[in-house]
Amino acid sequence: MDADPSRQVRVRFITKLPPPLRAPPAAIAVPADLSRMGLSEIVNSLLAAADSDHKAQPFDFLVDGELVRLPLQQFLLAKGISAERVLELEYVKAVAPRKQDEPCPHDDWVSAVDGSNPSFILTGCYDGLARLWKDAAVCTQILEGHSGAITSTRFINKGVETEGILHVVTGSKDRSLRLYKCDTSVSMDYPKRVGAYKILRGHTSSVQSIAVDPSRDMLCSGSWDSTIKLWAVEGSEEDGDAVSLKKRRMNSDSSGPEESQLEGTATSTLLGHTQCVTAVTWPEQQTIYSASWDHSIRQWDVQTVKETWNMFCGKALNCLDCGGEGSSLIAAGGSDPILRVWDPRKPGTLAPVFQFSSHSSWITACKWHPSSWFHLVSSSFDGKVMLWDLRTAWPLASVDSHKDKVLCADWWKGDSVISGGADSKLCIASGIEIV
Repeated sequence: MDADPSRQVRVRFITKLPPPLRAPPAAIAVPADLSRMGLSEIVNSLLAAADSDHKAQPFDFLVDGELVRLPLQQFLLAKGISAERVLELEYVKAVAPRKQDEPCPHDDWVSAVDGSNPSFILTGCYDGLARLWKDAAVCTQILEGHSGAITSTRFINKGVETEGILHVVTGSKDRSLRLYKCDTSVSMDYPKRVGAYKILRGHTSSVQSIAVDPSRDMLCSGSWDSTIKLWAVEGSEEDGDAVSLKKRRMNSDSSGPEESQLEGTATSTLLGHTQCVTAVTWPEQQTIYSASWDHSIRQWDVQTVKETWNMFCGKALNCLDCGGEGSSLIAAGGSDPILRVWDPRKPGTLAPVFQFSSHSSWITACKWHPSSWFHLVSSSFDGKVMLWDLRTAWPLASVDSHKDKVLCADWWKGDSVISGGADSKLCIASGIEIV
């Protein structure tokens, strides 16, 4: 089946999209050299013929569950599909940002971001401050106290406000974690400065990553000291793990109430890594995964505080996340441009089940979409944020918002990607439609 512009393929367009976006089911002949852009034009023409109010939009196309990323003729040849049959092309809305929101400026590198709250974004910065951004537009709270760059930030209560209070944890190069309570009901013309109510000390080197357990009662942190530590979120003067440090004012203005600042110690330490623990994630109550510069991904049993599985990947790793079907796939990236995905349920092989290789430098972050088995986002020192789908090896979209290295990325509200970088900006790409 050589390339021949006059050759045609008979196709039938099918979709799971609602009725206004359903093309007629009759088979039609289309040029065999059409790519997805040309196919998208045909679908839009069919939809416009049936509905004069239809607004053209980009579509992606699936054949037998795989996204078409080649001209039709080449795709059929590569997959060994006969060009004589009527090809069923399932079309879905293309996954790509439709809008670049105004970036949120910071005073230094933006090194950490959490998008798990639908109303607020939490960022950590090399100036030692964390910031809470309402609706990705206005900085409402500045979380202070660290003496070094912030490397990790997390909403503890997963974006669920308890009587207008958001619980937040930050980790820093100053070797400590700090817990904050942010009152989101207070409206001010300038950011409110908030001090930590509890400090967690125990690491002997920079804290690199934090994860919150599904019950929100515990935290874990990975550090340059090669250890992972577990911490209890709650604590008061009466608790065994917390002692009152000092009285301090929680607000920068003199009218603020005085509250005790507590210091907590780790409940357990997980030993096994031999170099910096760069990433931790806590997908299930009893299971923690970690990634390290020692080239390994490890699984830990929280109850026994023991390593239960490890995999050596041959690369120093910077990031990892669990997701996919049943949250059972592990995505990780590090000191090469390739984002890899493993399935630990397949014993006896260290081969990744998926590899994505369109970045051109080290990968700094990877996150699964919160509600899709197929979609991931990654960021890199190459200055790009990329959207991926397990059904194709090519990126769905490349977001070029940053002018320097991208250090962190996350999903926000299910239809936006947020990222921070060495250009001192939080960038928001929105309008991403993932069904």
